[in-house]
Amino acid sequence: MENNKAKMNEKEEIIFNSIRKNPYISQQELADILDLSRPTVANLISGLIKKGRILGKAYILNEAKQIVCIGGANVDRKFYIKDKAQLATSNPVRSTQSAGGVARNVGENLGRLGKEVILLTACGTDSDWEAVKNASNTYMNLDYVTAFPSIATGSYTAVLENNGDLLVALADMDAYDHLTPDVLAKNEGLLSQASAIIADLNCPKETLDYLGNFAEINTIPLVLVPVSSPKMSHLPERLDHVTWLICNRDESETHLGLTIKNDEDWRLATQKWLDLGVKNVIVTNGSKGAVAANKTEGIIFEPAIVIENIVDVTGAGDAFCSAVIYAWLEGKALQEILKAGSVNAARTLESEYTVRQNLSTSQLQKDLEEFK
Repeated sequence: MENNKAKMNEKEEIIFNSIRKNPYISQQELADILDLSRPTVANLISGLIKKGRILGKAYILNEAKQIVCIGGANVDRKFYIKDKAQLATSNPVRSTQSAGGVARNVGENLGRLGKEVILLTACGTDSDWEAVKNASNTYMNLDYVTAFPSIATGSYTAVLENNGDLLVALADMDAYDHLTPDVLAKNEGLLSQASAIIADLNCPKETLDYLGNFAEINTIPLVLVPVSSPKMSHLPERLDHVTWLICNRDESETHLGLTIKNDEDWRLATQKWLDLGVKNVIVTNGSKGAVAANKTEGIIFEPAIVIENIVDVTGAGDAFCSAVIYAWLEGKALQEILKAGSVNAARTLESEYTVRQNLSTSQLQKDLEEFK
């Protein structure tokens, strides 16, 4: 007699039997057996967990180490003004809605680049989270997201001029105040198995302090991605456990208390970050490019790629950070890491999507060759 567990389809049965034979089989090996993509296999495994066919998360944790992204996952609403913006009156617009949030955007970029990603965030139990989940679960594991019925899922609303430039943005990020050290402590087993922890500065300061100490104790790389200048106050007290800090000029000026007027100031800012203990730092400066530095390879400059027809600036910074992290995990040199970030950001500027839909490892490689 059939038990109470939901029936499996053919692909799920193949996965189930493969895991039974080898509990340590990787998602990529399963993908090769089924001739499917790894994200599709990840979805099937998630379904098996929900059906009760796989108990707990042991299988996921025993795989090759995954990247854990912590922070914002929200609804992005964009309003494109059709004509010249006029204040204090109604403006005709075209609008779109998609999934966003720095940690989520970085996770989707990395997922599209073939990396296995787990997202840790806080959300509501509302329709906005359903929209975010449906747009995200192909590219990252959402099994560890913490839902709070009493809060609203985060949202980001951008008003863009007809040339694609940002006019004003409104961010409702109160949900991430619930990403406390206590919430993350429940996932310490997961965090201890990470190949890297990526956290955006939507996380509370005490949470980032906790992550810094955890990363140091467990010798796990910690990547910090600021969200905006006001959120720089969330940086942890100690920065000597930060493997990567990827920030822009305004964010650097805010935290370091200096003004970047020229190339000398720009390089000085990167050196100050190194002096504070950051192991690798990048300071971007819009159309002027980016400077990266570490104590081994020194200070390196990469010019920005000029894009003639910018469609939307939203998401370009997250695309830059994602490709930087991807190239670093692939063992690339600092100049190559910077180039990968610049190329992915440039291609994202040409897309109306926060994460460009054609991104893949092969496409990024083609783009890198094109911009050599």
